[in-house]
Amino acid sequence: MSSFSFPSVLENRILMSGDPRTSMVPILNKWVEEEKGRDITQSELQHLIRRLSHFRRFNHALQVSEWMTNERRYDLSPGDIAKQLNLISKVHGLEQAKKFFRGIPDAKIGFKVYSALLSCYAEHKSLDEAEAIMKKAKEYHPVHVTVCYNMMLKLYAQVGKYEKLDRLMQEMKEKDICNGATFTIRLNAYVAAADIEGMEKLLMWMEADPIATVDWYTYTTAANAYIKAGDFEKATTMLKKSEQLARGKTRRLAYESLQTMYAAIGNKDEVYRIWNRCKKFKNSYNSSSISMLSSLVKLHDIDGAENLVEEWESRCTHFDTRIPNLMITAYCKWGLLNKAEAYIKRLLDGGKKLDGSTWDRFASAYRMGNDMEKAVQSMKKAISEDRPGWKPNPFTLAACIKYAKEKEELDLALELLMLCREHGHISVATYDGLASYVHSEISDTKAFDLIKADYQLDEKIQLLEG
Repeated sequence: MSSFSFPSVLENRILMSGDPRTSMVPILNKWVEEEKGRDITQSELQHLIRRLSHFRRFNHALQVSEWMTNERRYDLSPGDIAKQLNLISKVHGLEQAKKFFRGIPDAKIGFKVYSALLSCYAEHKSLDEAEAIMKKAKEYHPVHVTVCYNMMLKLYAQVGKYEKLDRLMQEMKEKDICNGATFTIRLNAYVAAADIEGMEKLLMWMEADPIATVDWYTYTTAANAYIKAGDFEKATTMLKKSEQLARGKTRRLAYESLQTMYAAIGNKDEVYRIWNRCKKFKNSYNSSSISMLSSLVKLHDIDGAENLVEEWESRCTHFDTRIPNLMITAYCKWGLLNKAEAYIKRLLDGGKKLDGSTWDRFASAYRMGNDMEKAVQSMKKAISEDRPGWKPNPFTLAACIKYAKEKEELDLALELLMLCREHGHISVATYDGLASYVHSEISDTKAFDLIKADYQLDEKIQLLEG
């Protein structure tokens, strides 16, 4: 909680309204109407925007930011403008962000706004435009611009421009503005490029340079490179070094990461050893259990996974659907649908509520097993019991619609479409197209082709899935 007296009732209303289809504007207006004489300060709104952004509710954060401007007429600081620019980019895309930037008064444009615009270009991998803004950012104090340099380093790494990355890093060294993040970005770039020799040289340099931050994450990053290269011996050495540096508040996260990586190299003994250390942490049992279960699934340790779930059920104080979802996914992956069905029946009989993603996993498993009757029924449950921000598997949804159409059960196909439309899983245009497909009003068209636009999928992904 911030230092100012924030209207907690409003904050609770905002944070509890997690459905992305729900607008924050009526909630804000209603609170103002109810609290006559009690206005919402700019600081309180800024707090709300930070909180919503922290939970990755960018659309809601943007709504609050725009309400602060349009309804309350607050004079936005360069920092507020920079935040709104970044949110527009995340919610509406780069073109809308550029349009917003063009409307910012010159007096409000400074380093914070340029930095935010650079972040937008970097996020969308718009290299030429990012480089142009970087030139403007360099006009400001070098110490302040370090974050922009690091953004450009990361962008160069993402698009594979390693020569430019090296030149920019050399420039940073000459200006003496490198920080721990600079070295970490370069290390990750070597890993992405599978350049083991370059990574090892940089790692030696980092270990000798007091500016560089060498922590548990540094060595797990190096271990990841060795795992990809198939050198499990060197990977194990890095993981041991990582464990020695795991301390403080990040120790649990470090152990969970180590556990996953030991599973990747097939070292079951180390996975269980780290798990026994994880169990000693307070208030982290669900998180550590998810990590451990993922590791056991990766090791194909069915008995171990079942024992872990049984132990979790006996100890957990907060039911977390991610754990049964993971177990069900594993059963389906292993072809053990009978076990998956028995497990889900036990959960339901015990009064546990499962979300749409659970039934979606079943629908996909039945589809892969060619039991489309059960796939359709599971898909109906998935759509009906959805959660905010979730969408059904598009390949399974398309297969269910195709199946119902070919069985001439048009009412069933249209029921699926209406459920999807009501829950916001498909757009109006996609609904209309699929309805025409079901009624055979359009020929030479596949259900998936009509769905994929709403999921931003392409043919390559279709081939991989199909």
